[in-house]
Amino acid sequence: MKITFLGTGTSQGTPLIGCNCQVCKSADNRDKRLRSSVLIDIEGQKILIDAGPDFRQQMLQAGVSKLDAILLTHEHIDHVGGLDDVRALNYINDKAVDIYAEERVQEALHKMFFYAFEAVKYPGIPEFAFHTINENNFYIDKLEIIPIRAYHYKLPIFGFRIKDFCYITDTNNIPPQEIAKMYNADILVIDALRRKPHLSHFCLHEALEIINKLKPQRAYLTHISHQLDLYITLEKELPTNVFAAYDGLVVEDL
Repeated sequence: MKITFLGTGTSQGTPLIGCNCQVCKSADNRDKRLRSSVLIDIEGQKILIDAGPDFRQQMLQAGVSKLDAILLTHEHIDHVGGLDDVRALNYINDKAVDIYAEERVQEALHKMFFYAFEAVKYPGIPEFAFHTINENNFYIDKLEIIPIRAYHYKLPIFGFRIKDFCYITDTNNIPPQEIAKMYNADILVIDALRRKPHLSHFCLHEALEIINKLKPQRAYLTHISHQLDLYITLEKELPTNVFAAYDGLVVEDL
């Protein structure tokens, strides 16, 4: 399994428009963050989790010309706003892009991208092939995907476990029965928005508490805001098995 972090930032990315803080003005590329998304290359399949507004740029930077599936955590724009750009993949591969999402998320996409679902279709619109998911495990070809139900304040969202890799973002509430699905993972990716507690995201100490409880071999922080810290500062204070992810980071499963 190869994991590529395409984006590790918040809904506004870093730098923020008009912000003059030290993180937003940093010359370190590890402090420049697109909206959160991760590409998983496993058993010959390329699986993307989330397709935010930076989807086009992320696909170009990673050299992606084919996706076997897009898994969606939830319907917020920073996680689905780039789906119009699947048009290029539709054309290259001559097929709709397979998208795995729960019914509520699909309904939101029908409203956002209404033009893709009209009876008389305009040439060149994006083509989606929806697959409805719920709390039950599902398969992409023969690859088992385990959904992890969590809550983004009051909004139900999904994280995902694929073999020994767990990815969960945009949450500060994971029920105990869902936490149980995450034990014995080699790699855990979890959001850590900032140092202060937040209404709908884990802050740094909350993310570290979850990591300490689950004890993965390696953990990576994502959905990082400019309020957390400079990368060079943050990396020095993290436990030895915990890392701040950054855009372009490639991780091989153990």
